[in-house]
Amino acid sequence: MICLIICGYEILSESKTIMDAVSFSFNIWITNVFPSLFPFFVLSEILMNYGFIELIGELFKPLFEKLFKINGNAAFVFIMSLISGFPSNAKYTRELYLQNKLTAQEATKILMFSHFSNPLFILGAISITFLNDKKLGIIVMISHYLSNVIIGLIFRNYNPSKLTNDKFSLKNSIIQMHNKRINNNKRFGTIITNSLINSINTLLLILGVITTFLIITTIIDNNFHLSLLSKSLISGFLEMTQGLKHVSLLNTLNENKAILICMIISFGGLSVHTQILSIISDTEIKYKPFLLARLLHVIISSIICFILLNM
Repeated sequence: MICLIICGYEILSESKTIMDAVSFSFNIWITNVFPSLFPFFVLSEILMNYGFIELIGELFKPLFEKLFKINGNAAFVFIMSLISGFPSNAKYTRELYLQNKLTAQEATKILMFSHFSNPLFILGAISITFLNDKKLGIIVMISHYLSNVIIGLIFRNYNPSKLTNDKFSLKNSIIQMHNKRINNNKRFGTIITNSLINSINTLLLILGVITTFLIITTIIDNNFHLSLLSKSLISGFLEMTQGLKHVSLLNTLNENKAILICMIISFGGLSVHTQILSIISDTEIKYKPFLLARLLHVIISSIICFILLNM
């Protein structure tokens, strides 16, 4: 209650600063989040209705069963998240769970190692805006992505799926996809409409969470005279984008900034964690393993980044 009163007072007394934070959050959403996630959200829902999950599941079943001991359908979450970035992994995982393509245990497991920052964000905003060095951006991306795979291998024996040991079959993949398309009774117009509504609702939720956490970080900045490094770490812990902005202003080598950035995007910030919690709140998918994986992600990605920078 005291925190809410303080926040209310700050919003009224520092309305200009708060409004700037809200404008900044909306600008992030409209220029980065919406363009990068909306097309993939809509596309993924359409693909789900036309058997793409079955196709990907059959194609990658042998690989995912051997490497990660998980249902091949999880490959859809992994691949789509790799392309679109978080928190889309939670959305895709939830959809497959609700369609009984993944059990709660399998959904919990794939959520742990499908936490990818959008590649366009890394190669664009991080490489050019925050680091002004494309080579460092590529190192950050490799470190961030590779550590996800390592986490998947570390937890391969956590809730292992029942393995089929089936061999790869392109014919079976196409048959599975075809059967799904034939059995789907929804009209294309209905599928498109539902995809748009679901995607926009999820994106509005993301906007609300980003704005809330940016307001919190702004209030902290206004009331505590912290060093730029402290601001970077605290802001990065709360809201990733604000943390990255502060890191870019640090008076240190770009290599050190790259390691800090790698750590921040690997954790994702409480803002992203809140988005993911909101998306999976109506399911039996567990959050704590995801949190543990993110802490490991911070450590592993920073170590890989340090090694690559010194090679």
